[in-house]
Amino acid sequence: MTCSRFLLFTSAIVLVTPLTAQTVQAVQTTVDLSRTMVPMPAAKFQKQATAASSSISIDDSKRFQVIDGFGAAFVEGSAYLLQHELTATQRADVMTKLFSPTQGIGLSAMRLPIASTDLSRTHYSYDDMPAGEQDPAMAHFSIEKDRVDVFPTVREALKLNPRMTLIASPWSMPAWMKTKPTMNGGMLREDAEPAFAKYLVRSLQAFQQEGIKPQYLTIQNEPLNETKDYPGTLLKADQAKRFIGRDLGPALRAAGLKTQVLAYDHNWDHPEYPLEVTADPAARPFTAGSAMHCYGGAVNAQDGMHNADPTKGIWMTECSGGTWQKQAPLATTADLIIGSTQHWAKAVVLWGIALDPKGNPHAGGCGTCRGLLTIDSSQHPAKITWNGDFYALEHASKFVHPGAVRVASEATGSGVQQVAFRNTDGTIALLAFNAGDANQSLSLNWRQRSASVTLPAHSLVTYTWNGR
Repeated sequence: MTCSRFLLFTSAIVLVTPLTAQTVQAVQTTVDLSRTMVPMPAAKFQKQATAASSSISIDDSKRFQVIDGFGAAFVEGSAYLLQHELTATQRADVMTKLFSPTQGIGLSAMRLPIASTDLSRTHYSYDDMPAGEQDPAMAHFSIEKDRVDVFPTVREALKLNPRMTLIASPWSMPAWMKTKPTMNGGMLREDAEPAFAKYLVRSLQAFQQEGIKPQYLTIQNEPLNETKDYPGTLLKADQAKRFIGRDLGPALRAAGLKTQVLAYDHNWDHPEYPLEVTADPAARPFTAGSAMHCYGGAVNAQDGMHNADPTKGIWMTECSGGTWQKQAPLATTADLIIGSTQHWAKAVVLWGIALDPKGNPHAGGCGTCRGLLTIDSSQHPAKITWNGDFYALEHASKFVHPGAVRVASEATGSGVQQVAFRNTDGTIALLAFNAGDANQSLSLNWRQRSASVTLPAHSLVTYTWNGR
């Protein structure tokens, strides 16, 4: 555990390095992870222009969406590994590294499943009933299965980072509410919509009793995917807007809950779905915006969504790493973070926090997903491997804090992806990724000054300076 503590210590050093308006500091991670969060030489802003093959110009007077943060999902399978396959010292170190804003990377936007997902050990809802029986009064409602591992994990994360945004999402309503007597597939019956609204309200109330208060709620994970071997429900836009406007929204208001609804919770390829829901006069007052996934379509669909309804936000709520990806994990997740936020996302949330080397625990669904860390409990104590997705999140979450705003930035030259933010304390954070084989000489242009920096090949770099 000496190594883990050293990593936490060095991360803290990087975080507290003083910043000035004249000095640009930078940290680098390579795609092959041979260098992770390594400090680079500082650069100075000068009044005269600097010669470089490429440039990034930052205009922090032009400000866009407010950032909630970056994170992953509190799936039951990951919580089980954290609670049972690590020693107490390992678990404390892992949780600190994930969630502490001062000693770790400060993950601050997390998804909280309502009952089971495919990354759970079993399938369950909070109101399971014997075949043929129903429970519209919720007399048998129980959160006991998530009291074991999930809620202790969430509470520890909240203790480490109280400024956390939580997005609650069900993968399926109880089977007795559906057109098929199973959590896997089928649709929500219209006559069961009031009961489902009550179920979601009871879930949020139960979370609050556990000290957990989600700010946002989606009504169905991936509603256009009728699953076969794990919890899921086909729930089309016309039913979603009716349910939110007629049943769920009024039920949330009657219960005094301030949780706002995010429409859709699915891929970029059908932006018309969330726009239809948020435009509905009955549903609109209860919606904060849309939740998006990365598995279909292109990220620029978010531009059209923002342009069509600029008063509603966009959150990237799921994008998993996995063996199907052709790029290295750091490259894939760097592309997601930069692209999503450049196209209006207020948060970027990956999938499971932790899995074992075989992609377990999972019950159906994704057997090829990758967590932020891999826990190999065939060794004692367990071997912990931090994956490229974690380091990509670190480049964002350590330096872009809740309440930051994206600011205007533009790159010239080829092969550079970038996005810039201004934190509430005035610091500027610029994420830049070079997927090419050659180092890039960059001129950073800001407020009629420029600084000469290097963006190494196959690297993600975060540049920071005091913007006051």
